[in-house]
Amino acid sequence: MPSNPPSNKIKVLFVCLGNICRSPLAEGVFRHLVRERGLEDRFDIDSAGTGSWHVGEPPDRRMRETARRHGVPLDGQRARQFTARDLEHYDHIFVMDRDNLHDVLFLDREDRYGNKVRLFREFDPEPGDYQVPDPYYGGAQGFENVFAIVERTARTLLDRLVAEYDLDQTTA
Repeated sequence: MPSNPPSNKIKVLFVCLGNICRSPLAEGVFRHLVRERGLEDRFDIDSAGTGSWHVGEPPDRRMRETARRHGVPLDGQRARQFTARDLEHYDHIFVMDRDNLHDVLFLDREDRYGNKVRLFREFDPEPGDYQVPDPYYGGAQGFENVFAIVERTARTLLDRLVAEYDLDQTTA
């Protein structure tokens, strides 16, 4: 079981292609759930994209609206590109699909960090094909579908990390 003293935050990164739909939503939902459990001082949460097209932009308007309807603000987030340095910095890197998994692991030239990188939906109680679909080119229902996937997966992931790092003792 990992040991993480209270002064040492658990660093979690969510990754998708452009960092404007899926990964900022996962960051926002996970941050929201962490806050609800009173664990915000135990986590460092961020998101990134494997591509650079949207660097500096806020999350997609449709994703922000979908998240807001569910009480999850994505305010203040700006897209950034995933870098090889992220492999070393973060304890856990959760990617949205197999292409992102490939692109992230491609930057692990010495094969040192693969144990940190997982498909996000490995924690989904209903994993389907283990990929979070990209809603960018779809309609409103695609964004709702992605929200449902991310919300249930983030809940399960948080429960798993709380147990793995024995965080229940710190919240009692």
